[in-house]
Amino acid sequence: MEDKDLIWEEISREHIVRDEWIDFRKSAYRYPDGRVFSPYYSYSRRDYTVIVASDTEGRYICVRQFRQGIKEVTTEFPAGGIERPDGREYGDRSKAEDALACAKRELLEETGYESNDWAHLLTVPSNATITDNYAHVFMARNCRKVDEQHLDETEYLNVVILTAEEIEKLIHAGRFQQSVHVMAWLLAKEKQPS
Repeated sequence: MEDKDLIWEEISREHIVRDEWIDFRKSAYRYPDGRVFSPYYSYSRRDYTVIVASDTEGRYICVRQFRQGIKEVTTEFPAGGIERPDGREYGDRSKAEDALACAKRELLEETGYESNDWAHLLTVPSNATITDNYAHVFMARNCRKVDEQHLDETEYLNVVILTAEEIEKLIHAGRFQQSVHVMAWLLAKEKQPS
């Protein structure tokens, strides 16, 4: 079977919630064999960046914050949404902030650190099954503390500095709970000098 024979055809779409934050949809799809599946829920949100940031001593700059989905405080890497001049969270990507500019801004806002040593690791769909946004993963080395945090009004987070061994322990204990952040860690480890 060729790829074109695997495509589901969207035959109807209803916007359940469509505001500046999210476009949450209910769709009906026709399978390649002609049967119809409904409802299928999906959504659009803004793209975002994840930053695996290390300081001048090789320790990693992480944040702890409450995550509503699992209702727990998590340890993860600094991250944040790519901004758009129209204030919307989704839509035409050509009007969005540059991903590297977002990563630099988010690192500084969330942690007070900055770096002149950046590498793009990967851009990947956040969750290709139900959403159309992308995660842009970066690595920032030799970060220096240059300022205090400048958090958004909805952000409450603490900066924690961890060793590679501490991050590994958290991951293996299921306590580093963002899947894209775990993937970012694995990619960054490949780029570390041996």
